[in-house]
Amino acid sequence: MSPSRPSQGIEVPDALVASYAGNGGGAQRAWIAGLPALAAELLDRWDLTRDGDTAHGEAALVVPVRRADDTRAVLKLQMPREETTAALLGLRAWDGAGIVRLLDHDPVSDAVLLERLDGSRTLASVEDDDAATGTVAAILGRLHAAPAPEGLRGLGDIARAMVASAPAAASALADPAERRRLRDWASAVGELVDEPGDRMLHWDLHHDNVLAAAREPWLAIDPEPLVGDPGFDLWPALDSGLGALRSGGDARRTVRRRFDLMTEALGLDRRRATGWTLGRLLQNTLWDVEDGRSAIDASQILVAEALPRP
Repeated sequence: MSPSRPSQGIEVPDALVASYAGNGGGAQRAWIAGLPALAAELLDRWDLTRDGDTAHGEAALVVPVRRADDTRAVLKLQMPREETTAALLGLRAWDGAGIVRLLDHDPVSDAVLLERLDGSRTLASVEDDDAATGTVAAILGRLHAAPAPEGLRGLGDIARAMVASAPAAASALADPAERRRLRDWASAVGELVDEPGDRMLHWDLHHDNVLAAAREPWLAIDPEPLVGDPGFDLWPALDSGLGALRSGGDARRTVRRRFDLMTEALGLDRRRATGWTLGRLLQNTLWDVEDGRSAIDASQILVAEALPRP
């Protein structure tokens, strides 16, 4: 590494600071305060040179870099938690098959070095919805084909916890019809809970989590892996961009066509896929109730009404 490399000081965006301040306690504030020093240390240790403006999500700082051999990469820093450990296990197991490739990992901080994709172009930019849906299905098929490593959470435990939480959550909803709807979703999941599946799932593959790339036309990013039924992986793509459609009828037709295309491409049992998609709607609503909401989000109802009956 050249001793003449210019300063590579990292400034943490205010929005990322605010996210950690608003969603955590002392440990989160301490981590965000130490983030510039951690980034600088990793840039030096891995012989990286900054190569553009930093970006961030709700929980991670992403620094575009070049490696010593001039290949383009990104340094991603996120506070260690269960999800970051699962993502690491998944990225190692997938080894770039349909998803961004892991290049290096710091076991102390859980920072990762990833291949650089085109963050300016996501699958949401594709106007042909059938083509975009086909791309998501093809990527999911590749991700589901990889044997799941030890250490990932299982859908069975998650589903049982959701079913157990449903009665209390239903009682928190203001509308009796919505209470019945939530109980119906929980019943659909309850019928499947003893056969939760054994595939490695992405858990969050919506259109904005598929980026254009040089190695392949499109690759997935930001997995939150768990082991379960592939039907539990459909909802993010079903829901992608629905707010931009002209009417609820358009959105329902789009959801149903996406569901039909993905279940056919992935060879899924439609009844089980419907039930596990209702499980995602149940999960989302349980989280909303935990956050103090007393109504089911309209987008969840829209998706439910577009699905074939379980």
